[in-house]
Amino acid sequence: QFALVESGGGLAQPGGSLRLSCATSGFTMNTYAMGWFRQAPGKEREGVSCISSRDTTGYTDSVKARFIMTRDNDKSTVYLQMNSLKREDTGVYTCAACSGCTGFLCYEPNWGQGTQVTVSA
Repeated sequence: QFALVESGGGLAQPGGSLRLSCATSGFTMNTYAMGWFRQAPGKEREGVSCISSRDTTGYTDSVKARFIMTRDNDKSTVYLQMNSLKREDTGVYTCAACSGCTGFLCYEPNWGQGTQVTVSA
């Protein structure tokens, strides 16, 4: 019932852009904070961004000024616009519904399944 489904991943060149979507169902999304995480090959999962139920956003330093997170409560969907992509942005990106944000971290996450993002020339 509580479901989050990511889409929009794929292959991009360095300097390119992708927009990820996270479609939700089974809960009232506007009452939750939402976050994006990623996990690069061989590395631990890291927080990328968080948007609160009041639309306050936070981003980890490595993506600031390049990524923008938004939410559309009417569509029960959140987005991550990824610009000026770098090879180190490669990884599995996962969205989550959370109790709230602490800066860029979305705490007490309820996870989606993830979508692959590959940045390569």
